[in-house]
Amino acid sequence: MIELRTRIIKFLDSKKQFPIIAAVAAGLYPLLFYYNTNFTLVNSWTQFAFFLACYIVIPIIIFIISYALFKKFDKGGKYISYVIPVLNFTAFTYFVILSTYGFKNKWLFLFLLAVFFLAILIKNHINKIIVFQFLLALFVFIKLLPDFHKVATYSATWQEQPDNIEDVIFKKKPNIYIIQPDGYANFSELKKGYYSYNNSSFENFLKDENFKLYNNYRSNYGSTLSSNSSMFSMKHHYYNNTTTSSKELYNTREIIVGDNPVISILKKNNYKNFLLLERPYLLVNRPKVGYDYCNIDFSEISFLARGFEIEKEVISELEHAITENVSTNNFYFIGLMRPSHISVNKNESKGIKKERETYLKDLEKANKSLKEILKIIKEKDTNSLIAIVADHGGFIGLNYSMETHVKQTERDIIYSIYTSALAIKWPDSVPSFDVKLNTSVNLFRVLFSYLSENESYLNYLEKDKSFALIKEDAPYGVYEYIDENGNTIFNKYKE
Repeated sequence: MIELRTRIIKFLDSKKQFPIIAAVAAGLYPLLFYYNTNFTLVNSWTQFAFFLACYIVIPIIIFIISYALFKKFDKGGKYISYVIPVLNFTAFTYFVILSTYGFKNKWLFLFLLAVFFLAILIKNHINKIIVFQFLLALFVFIKLLPDFHKVATYSATWQEQPDNIEDVIFKKKPNIYIIQPDGYANFSELKKGYYSYNNSSFENFLKDENFKLYNNYRSNYGSTLSSNSSMFSMKHHYYNNTTTSSKELYNTREIIVGDNPVISILKKNNYKNFLLLERPYLLVNRPKVGYDYCNIDFSEISFLARGFEIEKEVISELEHAITENVSTNNFYFIGLMRPSHISVNKNESKGIKKERETYLKDLEKANKSLKEILKIIKEKDTNSLIAIVADHGGFIGLNYSMETHVKQTERDIIYSIYTSALAIKWPDSVPSFDVKLNTSVNLFRVLFSYLSENESYLNYLEKDKSFALIKEDAPYGVYEYIDENGNTIFNKYKE
């Protein structure tokens, strides 16, 4: 420590300029800051290589070349002392803005111009600024240690099945369509509570198309990632690797679009698997895709993407896929972004009333899309298994969706979070055990029991409980919100 202190003091007192050190200092804190605030969006090695090049390697090259050129051509040494201070301070500011707001900040040019002149004024203190930048980086690095620990210690043992369902053999092999309209509340819940909406026209349409509507069906978790990772694993995860600073459950995208138990089972039964998404939300951290086909290529997704920057037209893509794959057994997961849910953050909220109005307008748009998809399937694939299943509710009654992490006690608010639409068109008669379809964690286990004509797999259904990760108005932790009988409770989960 004494030697390090001596080195720092020597560096502070030095009049020499250090291009490489200044370049690293300019990019290191913004890089670590971006990882700290967006870890689950950027936790692939491909992204790490990209960000390392952008924030560290390229600045080093620019700093070295710029300093060398000025040293060569600035014979009188009039400007050489300004090079590193200007480059460091300007690059640091640019990277901080980029990591915080992205490329779209309209004041970026003015900020950089102001910083340029500020760097000229404080050039004699550049080494102090560099030390401060490294201290900021150290502080954020310490905050990142829990995330690094999650990567190092992550275990997929929670996905292990309690029986041999991963060796299940299907006796029926219809094409399977899982259509997921994001945030579509259950038909029974839409009629009451904070939704209070008459959706009977679409309900009657589904009934006319021989769908069975499963009233009171709900999700086990309150977000797309937490709900779907559980659904495709056929197991509860109980938010098993979260920390107080976590914004998302770790590794969920890899589970949902990767080689999860559901996809593994389908492949063993010779199904060809198609992932058709309107938005790249499930792909932003470039997970290894376990499906045979995905309609969005990583080349279309920015390294700074949040998952909503592009929108793909999935209906024509689906029609093409059905037409071109008539000789195979096919599984389609179709992710629709409507009706979605209320605004995420407090500063984005338009208030409970306006948020509800927006949601219901998007619900009607979702109905239109669903009708178009079902029309195509009906025309081209008459004997298929079709499930319309939402990932969670629309959170109507809350001001913004992050309030789901605040303790709630009102029944209609809690159900607004978890209520999820489920409607299934079975290829033949409806199985008697479909009464087991209560929550999303058991959806595929019930479907696979039907396809295999083996009810023994129903002996290992997961508990139909819904869980919340609470961060405010109660001690931090995972709580059971809805029990197996559909009653709202508030019990802290204990393994």
